[in-house]
Amino acid sequence: MSANMIHHFRLQSSRERKEERGVLFQDVEWVTVAMTPEDSTARAGSETGFFFAPCPRALQRRALAGRFSRMSLPRLLPALALLALTASAQQTPHSFQGEARIPVGYRYLLALPEGYEADTARQWPLVVFLHGAGERGTDLELLKKHGPPKLVEAGQKLPAIVASLQCEKARIWDPHGVKAVTDHLAATLRVDTRRIYLTGLSMGGFGTWETALEHPETYAAIAPICGGAGVRWVMAERIKDLPCWIFHGDQDKAVPLEFSTKIHDALIKAGSQAKLTIYPGVGHDSWTQTYENQEFWDWLLAQKRE
Repeated sequence: MSANMIHHFRLQSSRERKEERGVLFQDVEWVTVAMTPEDSTARAGSETGFFFAPCPRALQRRALAGRFSRMSLPRLLPALALLALTASAQQTPHSFQGEARIPVGYRYLLALPEGYEADTARQWPLVVFLHGAGERGTDLELLKKHGPPKLVEAGQKLPAIVASLQCEKARIWDPHGVKAVTDHLAATLRVDTRRIYLTGLSMGGFGTWETALEHPETYAAIAPICGGAGVRWVMAERIKDLPCWIFHGDQDKAVPLEFSTKIHDALIKAGSQAKLTIYPGVGHDSWTQTYENQEFWDWLLAQKRE
């Protein structure tokens, strides 16, 4: 069979439609059987639209033989119309490309390392810190409660530029905003762009994952503490080569341990060498002992992008 064969049948009246096919089919006004060597479909429709469905082989043979009679047609139409009405409507491919611009801005505490002013030729590593939900707002003093800003306030001298960002109330970390601040700091300070690090705790741990997954090319290493990647674990392949050290307490009730193990497992499966430290008997505060551990800082500052 080399040519299309089309059979078109029109129903007699709305009353006959209702009697023969029931209420379900009372809006169907016509049925077309289209036959081609590659495909056979049935189409049913009305003034408002039409639907396609595969045409059964039995009906194909009858259509080819011209055996649809005025007597048999009412009995065949219900099955044909049902196939058509239960099929999906036609869909056509489309695409869109454009730009989405969003305003971003964060307040932050900045700590410069000892010797920064004296040696104007030297470039320094940059540590970007993201706090948890409890430190959101407009009071930068809140940031000194935990993490690197707490250490700096206590007099600890870190051999790096430390930028502690603050998120506004009722907001969460925007990965594109964190990236924008990182770029601003790298452009306005003497930053060694091969040694930019991102770390955060709790909500900041989530922000660390999200930012790294969106911008894996920016950071030399990440250290998310008691956070999680959410559904973004499916994107683990994007950061499989990014050095990562994850920390979590196994008794954390605020952010269960599974939030970290899920993304860690996905990273390992992708070929990553990501590290995971689980603190036994520790609840949500798994950051204090992490940031007070010199081994952590030695590892972090040793990472460098090629």
